[in-house]
Amino acid sequence: MKKFVWFLLTLALVLSACGAPAPEATEAPVAATEAPAATEAPAATEAPVVAAEPFRVAVVMPSSTTDLAFGQSMYDALVRVQEEMGAENFEFVYSEGMFVVDDAAAAIRDYATQGFDLVIAHGSQYGSSLQEIAPDFPETSFAWGTTVDTFGQPNIFAYEALSQEGGYVNGVLAATLSTSKVIGVVGPIETGDAKLYVDGFKAGVAATDPTVQVNVNYIGSFSDVALASEAATTHISAGADVLTGSAQMVVGAIGKAEEANALWFGTQSNQASLAPSIVVASQVYHWEVMLNEMIGLIQAGTMGGQSFSANLANGGQVIEFNSDYALSDEANALADSTIQGIIDGTITIALP
Repeated sequence: MKKFVWFLLTLALVLSACGAPAPEATEAPVAATEAPAATEAPAATEAPVVAAEPFRVAVVMPSSTTDLAFGQSMYDALVRVQEEMGAENFEFVYSEGMFVVDDAAAAIRDYATQGFDLVIAHGSQYGSSLQEIAPDFPETSFAWGTTVDTFGQPNIFAYEALSQEGGYVNGVLAATLSTSKVIGVVGPIETGDAKLYVDGFKAGVAATDPTVQVNVNYIGSFSDVALASEAATTHISAGADVLTGSAQMVVGAIGKAEEANALWFGTQSNQASLAPSIVVASQVYHWEVMLNEMIGLIQAGTMGGQSFSANLANGGQVIEFNSDYALSDEANALADSTIQGIIDGTITIALP
């Protein structure tokens, strides 16, 4: 009996040596501590495709992704980046409504702890928090705006919008279209890209028709819709037939402009959907121009230390006209020539 068993075992070894197929593996074997010497290279096979890790971005913003202003401008830009790169290569998350700076700081730190490739603090009020947090996460890139200050940190990017450029274009058109020769501006707080926009708008009006009166009211808030509505009502009562303004609170002002059939010029995001009959044009921030540069730098090993400016020349700012508003050919041509003049330097914007 033992001889018979031995015969069967010997026969099995002979058959396996002659090329009998091996059974399919059901579990990967544990790697050996010492690999046996190779006697012959295996036949070449096509290498499996290994999916790269997606680039991951987190953004913290004071307002909402649907504010048709500052917050939405960043959200829309991230969506455009994802469309360009593909959802399998780019992911992003966001925390909105972070008006309380301490809450925003906690969110920024939490995202950094989770290992996101880029954490964006989308609000100038977050600067001091970012300055404290970034050094604790040297392997994470951070960005904030609108500013050019990186605090000298090697892992902080900064970005700004030269919003006076689009403001100037809007001002030229506003002065051209106003029949009452009175224009109202609803400003939030006199700082940052909001002030640049208002100053650029005033310069555009003055360069086009210095007889037009521009009344500016800074309400002292980025988010108070009721105050923005009151300011717009005051402007309209003073004879304004064209209005503009900056920040997320302008939804209130746009509503009052629509009631009075006064024209509106927007900034930061495209605001035509709010009042298609009166919105003429919007200066829109296309932050994806900056984001694409940041992503490329990070992937190449540069974590920060650089600042970026969105303007008409690099496509970081775009004047988007409302297709539902019938702008005359002459006004369209004037807008185009003004945009080109700013880009090529033949138009200089004189700011106070």
